Parts: sequence; structure tokens; C-alpha cells
Amino acid sequence: MIPVSRPRLVSLQVGRPREFGDGDPRMTSIFKTPVDEAIMLAATNLDGDEQADLTVHGGIDKAVCVYSADHYQAWRDELNNPLMDAGAFGENFTVSGQTELDVCIGDVYQVDEAIVVVSQPRSPCWKLARRWETPDLPRRVLQSGRTGWYLRVSQPGHVHAGAVLELLERPNPAWTITYANEVLYGIRRS
Repeated sequence: MIPVSRPRLVSLQVGRPREFGDGDPRMTSIFKTPVDEAIMLAATNLDGDEQADLTVHGGIDKAVCVYSADHYQAWRDELNNPLMDAGAFGENFTVSGQTELDVCIGDVYQVDEAIVVVSQPRSPCWKLARRWETPDLPRRVLQSGRTGWYLRVSQPGHVHAGAVLELLERPNPAWTITYANEVLYGIRRS
């Protein structure tokens, strides 16, 4: 049975590659800017978004990075950082009303005109640590299970902040993002 909860796209962000860091600058697109109007979601990304390293980010199976707004208060408390908010983890979609416990690999959602499919968990990288000056942040993200996930686009279309994510199909109900993280990384949440 498909759940009745109606997650919402509370914030939509895009960004382009830029150099970041003193002494040893690196290219990154982790810094995202909120978008208030509807924008086009194409097969590989949102209009105005671009990945800095296509060997590990972007492409068909990682067209959209999603993070739950429901996690941000915990991060603000844990890191003592009031700036942790929508887009802080470099995500394109910040959603409320769903987490890794509620989302399954293969879930199909309609978001405005677009139809998207959950493809895989997000694996946090060094850029997250560097942005927030917290070297062990990627490890903490994995251990917490608050990783986020990626979407593949099966039907391009315009999307906007505030849209409902309407679950259309759940072919793999046992494969939550939490379970996939456990299988991939061997980390069990207590």
C-alpha cells in the first residue's frame, strides 16, 4: 500500500562550479542558491545547476540531489551552527515530510510537471567537510543515516518550491534509503 503522507519540496536550489578554499582552492558546486520561480528539470539537472566533478556527481542517475529539511535542526544542534538550513548540504531539493526511513529505491514521484525516480543514496564527500570546516562531517553523516538521496528524471518538466511530491509507485518497499545505506556502508543505525 502506498503511504498517504504528502512530502513537500520546501526549497529548490541550483549552483554552478566555483573555486573554494584558501591555500588549496578546489572546484565545487556545493554552494547552492534558492530559486523562487518554477524552473525546468531536464534529464541530467535543473536549469541553472551544474556539477563540478561529473565522475562522482550528476548524470542520469544523479540528476537531483535531495535532502530532508527534517534533519536540519539536528545538524544545527549537533554542529552548533545556526546557518545549517535548506541547501546547506548542496542539495537541489530540500523536502519536508520524508526521510531516508520513508523513501525507497525505485519510488516514483510526480513533482509538478516532472516525474522522478529514487535511484540511490547520497554518499557524502570531502566537499561537505570543507564547506562546513568539519573534517569528520562525511563520516558523521553516514553514521547518522541522514545522507539524502538522488533522483533520476523519467519525465522532464517544470518544478517549483512548495510543490507536493506525489508518490505514484513503490516497486521496492523493503529497500528504504536507510536499508540501502546499511548494505552499502555496513553502518547500522541504533
